[in-house]
Amino acid sequence: MRKLGYAVPALLFLAIALLFATPFALRLDSHILPSALIDLPAPEFALPPIEGRPQTLGLATADLSGKPSIVNVFASWCVPCLAEHPMISRLAEEGFTVYGIDHRDPPDAVGAWLDRNGNPYARIGADRDASVSIDWGVTGVPETFLIDRKGRIRHKIVGPMTPDIFAEEVLPWMRELAR
Repeated sequence: MRKLGYAVPALLFLAIALLFATPFALRLDSHILPSALIDLPAPEFALPPIEGRPQTLGLATADLSGKPSIVNVFASWCVPCLAEHPMISRLAEEGFTVYGIDHRDPPDAVGAWLDRNGNPYARIGADRDASVSIDWGVTGVPETFLIDRKGRIRHKIVGPMTPDIFAEEVLPWMRELAR
């Protein structure tokens, strides 16, 4: 009977280990984090512009209605944000409205970053304490949200936008939302 007491936990461990070794487990994509906000209106918020940059405008929920748009949560200290910045700039070049939420950045740092790398954003809200990012369900930067003309979140990209994600996900979604 005592041997059976040791066998049950060992068999349970073996069953769990086999589950994670199956092809099913290998097909899981760790970059897909479902959002509870998909198909819901964007959270209510109003962010000020970046301090010391009078040419930038802040960002609020009201700005997200009327036309499809992209909301990109980024930070100057975020290396993946720099890697995805050319894709964000391409979206603006394609004629899509791109908004930014600057996540936990000192004003001088984000200003210098935008001067160095270009500013594709129609508006940028300074989220110094990350309270708005939390309301959006942001788990880390960068994250990008695709918004329909009614201000609803339709799709979320977690992590940096690569050329493949740009071509295979973002462009088709935005073209569909623009119809």
